[in-house]
Amino acid sequence: MFFEICTLFPSMFEGVFDDSIVKRSREKGLITIGITDIRDFAADRHRTADDYPYGGSAGMLLKPEPLAKAIRAGTAKHAQYNPKTILMTPQGEPLCHRVVEELQPEEALIIVCGRYKGIDERIRQHYIDREISIGDYVLSGGEIPAMVLIDAITRLLPEAIGCRDSAEKDSFYDGLLSPPQYTRPEEFEGLRVPEILLSGHHANIERWQKDQAQAITRKRRPDLWERYQHKDINTNDLP
Repeated sequence: MFFEICTLFPSMFEGVFDDSIVKRSREKGLITIGITDIRDFAADRHRTADDYPYGGSAGMLLKPEPLAKAIRAGTAKHAQYNPKTILMTPQGEPLCHRVVEELQPEEALIIVCGRYKGIDERIRQHYIDREISIGDYVLSGGEIPAMVLIDAITRLLPEAIGCRDSAEKDSFYDGLLSPPQYTRPEEFEGLRVPEILLSGHHANIERWQKDQAQAITRKRRPDLWERYQHKDINTNDLP
């Protein structure tokens, strides 16, 4: 899978993808990450990529000309894979497990990192396929959200994680949060690992984990719990 990131600040990505699952996936050739500096496509010697918005609003906007050229360059670079262009913006749809699953089969993504007050609307209308937000808050730019998106997609790629079952049992995979997890020692500061996890009875352990996942989701994320119950109702109604 190819990721091409369009950004005003390429240095923000230095070292970020050089550890853990993303690093191993790059070394295996599962993913390739390219960085496109939007300023390289500016027309003036000052490499100007932003300007004041019409209408007198405060702040700055990314200019359409250099951004359009950067996107076209990334698209041409991966043209054989028909890349989709993603804009990271607080105005986008919330990033969730479903969105990650929908994007994972794509062969190439052009990821545009918004900055300042955002981008010229004409870029959004003619160059952007999908807009994604990582939460209802505003960051300095789309670079950190781009890192989040790439990490989330990468861990779902076949062979990215040594144990595929581990990824499949993460929170949100089945609509529930993960159950409590324990490791050695059996007792820590007077607290013991639940006996059920030491029993070796796999069916009982799975049942306990499911019960715990449901209880935690119901308590911590009632919104997820409501959707999970609705999904179960719809599933049970199927012929």
